[in-house]
Formats: sequence, C-alpha cells, structure tokens
Amino acid sequence: MTQPETEHYLALNGKYLAEAEALLKKGDYVQASEKFWGAAAEIVKAVAKERGVTLRAHRSISEFVSTLDEERPDLGLALLFHAANNLHTNFYEDWLDPKMVEKGAEAVRSFVIKMKQLL
Repeated sequence: MTQPETEHYLALNGKYLAEAEALLKKGDYVQASEKFWGAAAEIVKAVAKERGVTLRAHRSISEFVSTLDEERPDLGLALLFHAANNLHTNFYEDWLDPKMVEKGAEAVRSFVIKMKQLL
C-alpha cells in the first residue's frame, strides 16, 4: 500500500509530465525542460518515500538515483536521470537545441516508466 506522501509525489509527477508535454507542443522548450526535470524529481521522491527515505535537495535525489542504478543496472537509471539534469540546466541557460530537448523528454518518459517499476 502506497503512503499518502507517495501519492502526492505521483500526482505531481503526472501534473508536471502533462504540463511538459503541452509546453513542448507549444515550442516552449525552456519551460518544458523544467517541467520534465520536475517530473523526474517527483518520481524519484515517490520511490524513495516507499522505501522510507525523504529526499529534499538535488544532491540527495541524485545520490538516491545512483543507489538505485547500482541495485538495478539493467534499468539504466543514472544515464536517463543525467538527461533530466541537463533539462534542468537548460531551464536556466537555454542552451539546448530543440532536438536535444526532445531527446531529453524521451529520456525522462523512459525514466518515469522504469522508476514506476520500483514502486
């Protein structure tokens, strides 16, 4: 049974994914980048909460993904999460080509699917 906090993080994940997809369709790559990052971060928090871990800072999110990647190297979580981090940076720097944002979006979609397997 999932915890209420987990449900909250899953709801935010879905909200951010939907918003990211809409922004991507509009061609707002900078805002879409941040929403995809948010979706990735929230799914990590959901999995962590199910394991009794609360994550707050970027570093703790990254470290948790690294731990999951060591446990399940077959999922390739670290590389997919790296793409999400690039999108987060793009929000501040606006340096990624739109095609790269699209590729990052694909990576985040895959990351979310794989993370949900761990719930």
